[in-house]
Amino acid sequence: MKYELKYGCNPNQKPASVSIDGELPITVLNGRAGYINLLDALNGWQLVSELKRATGYPAAASFKHVSPAGAAIGLPLSDTLKKMYFVDENVVLSPLACAYIRARGADRMSSFGDFIAVSSKVDVSLANILKREVSDGIIAPDYDEEAFTILAGKKKGAYTIIKMDESYVPAPIEKRTVYGITFEQGRNDSVIDESLLTNFVTENKTLTESAKRDLLIALITLKYTQSNSVCYAEDGQTIGVGAGQQSRIHCTRLAGSKADLWHLRQCPTVLNLPFRSDIPRPNRDNAIDVYLNDDEWMDVLDEGKWQQFFTERPEPMTKEKKRAWLANFKETALASDAFFPFSDNIERAFRSGVKYIAQPGGSVRDEDVIKACDEHGIAMVFTGLRLFHH
Repeated sequence: MKYELKYGCNPNQKPASVSIDGELPITVLNGRAGYINLLDALNGWQLVSELKRATGYPAAASFKHVSPAGAAIGLPLSDTLKKMYFVDENVVLSPLACAYIRARGADRMSSFGDFIAVSSKVDVSLANILKREVSDGIIAPDYDEEAFTILAGKKKGAYTIIKMDESYVPAPIEKRTVYGITFEQGRNDSVIDESLLTNFVTENKTLTESAKRDLLIALITLKYTQSNSVCYAEDGQTIGVGAGQQSRIHCTRLAGSKADLWHLRQCPTVLNLPFRSDIPRPNRDNAIDVYLNDDEWMDVLDEGKWQQFFTERPEPMTKEKKRAWLANFKETALASDAFFPFSDNIERAFRSGVKYIAQPGGSVRDEDVIKACDEHGIAMVFTGLRLFHH
């Protein structure tokens, strides 16, 4: 069976289609899926279905360009998170809606125009949240009738809605063609569960139940993130994903800077920024990002552009204030899709509150990495499982 796409990665790449021997496990219920849409959808579906199996909670992921901007399970939102994610504190949210709000909230700037994957039947609670967000489409195992009607009205009726056959089992061998040459490999069907979190190599050998949960979330997220990749997780969600970097330390820095922003957005100074009432949510996300970037914010102040966003001039959040606030967070989990070649990754992770680490191990400098963890009281396990994804 074949499904014709609008075009490939770019408009000049025609014709484009997806096909399979037999029935496709996806049904496009509304809109028209694109090439990158389906790559995001199928990677996202695998991620959320694994998260649900591993944790027992409904799960959601926000994908952009074949990597997750965020992934999460359906834990309730605190009042702080509701405010941080621009959710009315009086709205009643289903667990699935909470999962998506968390996934998108991990990195709201990157999630703008995302493709959504959820593990469970889409309900009205989630549909009402999605109605107000800029998104390209969604994949789910099913949809409530009212929820489907709400989503089908997005993008003037062109919103892509895909139904996934939960019973589908892919072939054990994957194939792809690059430059006319066919590659084959066994599908990465390794199971990620708590059995991977038992080989402690550090003096600290304690993982709390929440740490185990967050490490599983980070590892499963990495399984569907373009490599090299590092993921920080906390409170049932990713808080920083560093994807597609050639250097491990750049992954750790990129993900760490996103984790820092996630923590800083919870600071009362940021939560209470005096936004003008006519500033939409995406612009608020951009303004917060600028406000927390010292150099960019000084340029905004120097040029008097703060009035574009705020009713009054906010006081700068100094480096000292940022450090003091970030020092409150010391329970972050981190996973890496391959070993850490140098201890600089541990030093950078510790600065962002990392206390628990899961990585494959196997570097010639493992002892240096372990020593750095011991110096900071970090608990680290070697999983023995590399998770490269390309």
